[in-house]
Amino acid sequence: MKKSELLQWLQEEYRQWKAFLDQIGPERMDQPGVAGHWSIKDIVAHMTDWQPMLITRLQAAQRGEPEPPPPWPVHLQTDDEINEWIYEANHGRSVRDVLDESHRVFQQFLAVIEDLPDDILIESTNHVIQFGSQRFSASEFFDHFHDDHEPDIRAWLARTENE
Repeated sequence: MKKSELLQWLQEEYRQWKAFLDQIGPERMDQPGVAGHWSIKDIVAHMTDWQPMLITRLQAAQRGEPEPPPPWPVHLQTDDEINEWIYEANHGRSVRDVLDESHRVFQQFLAVIEDLPDDILIESTNHVIQFGSQRFSASEFFDHFHDDHEPDIRAWLARTENE
């Protein structure tokens, strides 16, 4: 896969993601109960806060540097611990702030991909970028959304449609 094809795919996925969020509307994004006690805003913040780790790891690999430390406290080891920390750090933020941050981080991610060499190895079946022995899933954000959060959101929307 060419870098330009990856960028095009990412932009189309993002367009669909934004259209889905626009369909829901900001007034419903703070309502709890979408996934446990999480709201859609909490899910967006959760997904967004994992992206900087991928961005900094990609940048470090491109420069031949060691993997940077995570953006959360180093004593947090499991995904559940990290996700709880992300939830607590973001739950009090406004919907607009969380959506703006999500957009800003995605634009950062696109810029990092654009800065990659044109001949970078990218697996077309799963959008994996390879730097020597290091592999990075460029589709991680959207795969995680489609696999782990979209079903909960769609089920919640179906339950609350007539409210």
